[in-house]
Amino acid sequence: MKNLGNMLKQAQAMQGKMQELQAKLAEAEITGSAGAGMVNVTLNGKGELKGIRIDKSLADPEEVEVLEDLILAAHADAKAKVEAHVAEGTREAMSGIPLPPGFKLPF
Repeated sequence: MKNLGNMLKQAQAMQGKMQELQAKLAEAEITGSAGAGMVNVTLNGKGELKGIRIDKSLADPEEVEVLEDLILAAHADAKAKVEAHVAEGTREAMSGIPLPPGFKLPF
């Protein structure tokens, strides 16, 4: 029964750390770029779009497809950085809490 009590305490600690992580992620701003920095997309830690910056030289009506591709590439870059940030934050929040073998976070 003592082991169950320890597990409950660890679960409560984990829940608190995860809530703290969620709050930090909502405030984080992570920027991805494409075209040598000519297009930047900023997401928060939850993956919500917060901003786009496009170099004025790309505002050519004849090159709309290039601009669209660069926006998609910058978004993909930002999303990959957000996922890495979330994974690192989850690892830090879960440090010290023993998990069963093969149990991976985030889910």
